[in-house]
Amino acid sequence: MSMRISRVVVLTLLLTACENRPDNAVLAEAEQRAAAEAVDDGRIECAIDGDSNFTRDCYTERLSGEGGVTMIIRHPDGGFRRFNILTDGHGLEAADGFDKASVSIVEDGKILVSVGPDRYLLPAQIKPNAKAATENGAPEDPAPAGN
Repeated sequence: MSMRISRVVVLTLLLTACENRPDNAVLAEAEQRAAAEAVDDGRIECAIDGDSNFTRDCYTERLSGEGGVTMIIRHPDGGFRRFNILTDGHGLEAADGFDKASVSIVEDGKILVSVGPDRYLLPAQIKPNAKAATENGAPEDPAPAGN
């Protein structure tokens, strides 16, 4: 009798396990959520000191003050750069140092910011007129963002 009960229990467990297949919609949603969290974790791709390869090793933080919002990008070696976030559609400007920042659109939702030997790929909300200027034959070279 106990053998018959254990077979029923094992069979029930096997059937239950077969019916609990992962839902593809749930998996897709989880992947989207993980990708969004990865973007929001403060890490960005950077190439420091003239390196030609970008790695996701730099961290960003934002500070709000009377003069506006400042973004600090921290390098893996302990160095950092500070940028003022501009509200006129020009992106960023170097907040200190003698190197000027140049900003260029590299793809939808991303800009390349270059300062001296350092380059950063940052997520950005690109205004339609900035994108149109690039598509209508404006120079491909990055425009200086000021200092």
